[in-house]
Amino acid sequence: MIVCLFIGRDGGPQRRVPQQCHGPDIYHLLRTRMGGREQHGFIDLEMLPPELGITILSYLNATDLCLAGCVWQDLGNDEYLWQGLCKSTWGHCSIYNRRLPAGFSYRRLYLQLDEGSLTFNSNSQEGIGYFMSKGILVDHPTELAKFIFYTRRLNWKMLRVYLDERRDVLDELVTLHNFSNQFLPNALRDFFRHIHAPEERGEYLETLITKFSHRFCTCNPGLVRDLGLSPDAVYVLCYSLILLSIDLTSPHVKNKMSKREFIRNTRQAAHNVSDDFVGHLYDNIYLIGHVAA
Repeated sequence: MIVCLFIGRDGGPQRRVPQQCHGPDIYHLLRTRMGGREQHGFIDLEMLPPELGITILSYLNATDLCLAGCVWQDLGNDEYLWQGLCKSTWGHCSIYNRRLPAGFSYRRLYLQLDEGSLTFNSNSQEGIGYFMSKGILVDHPTELAKFIFYTRRLNWKMLRVYLDERRDVLDELVTLHNFSNQFLPNALRDFFRHIHAPEERGEYLETLITKFSHRFCTCNPGLVRDLGLSPDAVYVLCYSLILLSIDLTSPHVKNKMSKREFIRNTRQAAHNVSDDFVGHLYDNIYLIGHVAA
């Protein structure tokens, strides 16, 4: 529901609810839970459904959450709420799967996760070292890859530096992707959303595309069989898609590549791929945009 505010005659903001609305009205939900009484000042999050409260708080950083704990009743001592915030922001940590010691606090864990993420975003190795020193992560490629895959707070530039240094973690991170029944450009976009492409062509980009090509073929055996694809062919198509993305989206390229030119150039490098399939690749980039943006 969208709630509109307008300025009343007395100069103060007033609330206007549109006549046509969809979904529950939070204002009336609160009134019902409070027995019809008006709420003044800050809304007590305990009056909201737990899922909505966690969603609201997930937009706050650690400092703001601590301040919010001073405003909203019992927020700072609600372990279930802090547990939800930890797992909604850092979806996988090794500590989640261990028996927690007596006196364990999810609020303290949240602050440590936030501190570790800030440290990672300045120095990736120090950040991972911090997580390990607190017992949050164990030094195993699979555990580190899951942490990266399910975390929203890591700076992509520092993440790229870390993965370039830890190829074992990169290998595990690639296997977490499921590209089954995805069109090749869409799968490549999904891949680069988690593992950002380098800004310049080089050995690291070649490594990423190679790993993606093998993973895409593993996830789509039927497509590989029907279209005659191979990891090498997918590798060539990925490079063609990246170059086409630059050509069609860059304001510096005046003469854009036509669909016919793209099909001709791509077929020269990937002989087993049909013109129709390559044409669909071109249409996808033309309509949706860059695969590595």
